[in-house]
Amino acid sequence: PTALLVLGIQQILVDQEMIGKISAAGQLMQCSALLDVLFLLDGSYSIGKGSFERSKHFAGKLCDALDIHPDRVRVGMIQFSSTPHLEFPLDSYLTKQEVKERIKRTVFRGGSTETGRALKYILHKGFPGGRNSSVPEVLIIISDGKSQGSTAMPAMQVKDRHITVFAVGIKFPRWQELHTLASEPPERHLLFAGDADDAANGLYSTLSDSVCTATAPGCKVESHPCERRTLETVKELAGSYACWKGSKQPNAVQASLCPFIRWKRVLIKHPSRCFRTVCPDPCDSQPCQNGGTCVPEGLDRYHCLCLLGYGGDVHCAAKLSLECSVDLLFLMDSSAGVTLEGFLRFKAFLKRFLQAVVGQDSPMSVGVAQYDDEVKIPIGLGQHKDTFSLMRSIDALNFSGGRTLTGRALQYIAQHGFRSTPVFADVQDDLPRVVVLLTDSKSQDSVAEAAKYAKDQNLFLVGVGSGFMRAELTTVTGNPQQTIVYSDPQDLFNRIPELQRKICSVGNPEGCQAQSLDLAFAVDASSGVGLENFVHLRRFVRSSCLHFVINRDLTQIALVIYGSKAHTVFALDTHTSNSAVLQAIDQVPFLGDSASAGSALLHVYSEVMTVQKGARPGVSKVVVLLTSGGGVQDAATPAQQLRHNGVLVFMVVIGDAERDTLLRVAGSPNYLMHISSYEDLQYYQGLIIERICEEARSPVNLCKPNPCMNQGVCILGPGSYRCQCHGWEGPHCETRVLRGDSPRSPALPPPSHVQWSPRALQHFSRALQHSKRQ
Repeated sequence: PTALLVLGIQQILVDQEMIGKISAAGQLMQCSALLDVLFLLDGSYSIGKGSFERSKHFAGKLCDALDIHPDRVRVGMIQFSSTPHLEFPLDSYLTKQEVKERIKRTVFRGGSTETGRALKYILHKGFPGGRNSSVPEVLIIISDGKSQGSTAMPAMQVKDRHITVFAVGIKFPRWQELHTLASEPPERHLLFAGDADDAANGLYSTLSDSVCTATAPGCKVESHPCERRTLETVKELAGSYACWKGSKQPNAVQASLCPFIRWKRVLIKHPSRCFRTVCPDPCDSQPCQNGGTCVPEGLDRYHCLCLLGYGGDVHCAAKLSLECSVDLLFLMDSSAGVTLEGFLRFKAFLKRFLQAVVGQDSPMSVGVAQYDDEVKIPIGLGQHKDTFSLMRSIDALNFSGGRTLTGRALQYIAQHGFRSTPVFADVQDDLPRVVVLLTDSKSQDSVAEAAKYAKDQNLFLVGVGSGFMRAELTTVTGNPQQTIVYSDPQDLFNRIPELQRKICSVGNPEGCQAQSLDLAFAVDASSGVGLENFVHLRRFVRSSCLHFVINRDLTQIALVIYGSKAHTVFALDTHTSNSAVLQAIDQVPFLGDSASAGSALLHVYSEVMTVQKGARPGVSKVVVLLTSGGGVQDAATPAQQLRHNGVLVFMVVIGDAERDTLLRVAGSPNYLMHISSYEDLQYYQGLIIERICEEARSPVNLCKPNPCMNQGVCILGPGSYRCQCHGWEGPHCETRVLRGDSPRSPALPPPSHVQWSPRALQHFSRALQHSKRQ
């Protein structure tokens, strides 16, 4: 009956969530008290070697629920079969680890099941190595309950001596006999070894009422219906067959019917109650907000599964926040060209965006207009002060279905959309004004003049639409960076973070405008990428550079291309303006051989991100690796070297690649971006630049990378550093110490007396590079 082995021999009849709570509590509870515990393990042939090993494992798990110590819980063990055998007395091992190791080494003996004889041994010898009778004694019998003789009398005598007896079933136990062995009430002293966590909970739950002292706050013992099963072999009358019984007459045979018996194995059910400790679930307080699902991890930890747009913290707070005060008006296309389906999609997008980014602390200066032939403003700017009423008003918007007159709508909004009354009469309402145009239908009137008029009224325009609307939306916004296009309905919702960034970039162009940054791009130019896709990568690097102010004091950019070997196209200190960098990127050649991302990162480590090559001490450093995923197997070690040297490695992978390998290179999922196609790369540019700028704002270690040349040692000071030189001198150990009367370099103060601020270091580094070139 292999199939029967999968059936639970003890089953607590509660929901799965409660089973999880019981199991979690069983793993974390521990009984701490003055207590002598003796295990009585069945080592007979009816148990067998396999089940005996499971009994040993179970005994070890129960030890985890006991605070084993010479002054608290002591543990001993007897194995019984034909005769009882003392494995170790209670005073042999004084720590939990020692007891568990000794249990593991116990050898199966085999023999008949003489449970009664084992109990008489305990009545005669007591608890070997135990303390005086004032210490509570607990006997834990682990057996299948199939004893060769009667156990009723010795079991009663053991219990009369005030020994608490737990009967634990193993294999397919005979529960009636275990019931006889267990202390009263039996339902609180019967356990099943097949589920060790549950049994540990049951042991603790029973002992906690009388002996154990360490109960976690809020935990309580509860009664649950449960069912125990016994696998029994029974006789069954299968029918009758003709048999010959002989005859008194010598020449005659008498036929008769004989019964046909067959043996059958059946599960007999024993309904009962199980008492288990249940502790407050960390999810009971419903910590996950905004429709998140709480998943418990033990008694004190949990994690939240958050809906799209949430996950800003562990409790599913809004993932985004406007983080900027603006007057925000959405202009929704409600014409026949966008269709009812498109209109409803924009409504759903609008609701999800506002739920995600407009929290309690965000400004609620939001309005919604819709247009076709006419323009209506059903939700005036700042009309709603809470998200719930705003959502209700958005739900009430209806599709109209006229002509698509986007130009006229923009003109109307510029004139009438932002007539809001100041909150206080003496406070001028001068917040930036942002219009988000949601359209999927080509305009039937001109948009260029209307868009120019809107911008003249100091409106900041953002366009959102599907791919074929890109040109018209760029005409409306005047800037491709203020245009968002999506490929399919789900992709529209994925654009929520991008829209949030564009709304808040009004007056603050994206990029690390006020942060110093040394940024290197390492671009895969191998045959695995191909010439056409390499052009996409080159275009991506070019447009990314537009987001930074490139000069000696703010952003320095280097470019490395690689195939089997890496080449520096230009170093960090080569170009000092955006125009020079863009012109150099346009000249980057395609290599076309095999790819080795490892050699590229090693090249960046030794030839790009060094003080000698223009890297500035005290400035954040980032490498963006753009790759098809080929040749990254050798990149983990140099990536780790870069990180150890204070350089962030941000990995952008296009196409299929093994994620585990990529994670080893990136070091963290936060610094890995996996994109399905080269065409989609442009859509992730804002997010990539945002991550880079987060790094630019993080604190730096002035000694990473080491600014000291010629094996000099960098020593940090408060807000500065100094170089300890050997055979060299100067702030960066750049000048060799000359002997005798030879002419010396211009004298500089000894390194031990020089401390440099980051700003001074930048100027010094520039002067040093200038002198080297001359």
